[in-house]
Amino acid sequence: MTKADIVSEISKKTGIDKSTVLTTVEAFMGVVKDSLAGGNNVYLRGFGSFILKKRAPKTARNITKNTTIIIPEHYIPAFKPAKSFGNMVRK
Repeated sequence: MTKADIVSEISKKTGIDKSTVLTTVEAFMGVVKDSLAGGNNVYLRGFGSFILKKRAPKTARNITKNTTIIIPEHYIPAFKPAKSFGNMVRK
């Protein structure tokens, strides 16, 4: 499902015009991105959490130059579904 599909579905279910829904969806995604970039997690009860996961430093290889490099500790965004949401998907 794409962002356009999501906007269409919300528009059908709520009766709100697509341009307003698109603005709202993009604003929601912007708030989530800004929050994660600022180091804060986003918790949506009944849906899930957008969290930051910490990756430990590691040694990797650059196979084109045949050298090793150190990848520093860093954070990546992740989504953890709520228990009720996860159970719905598993069925």
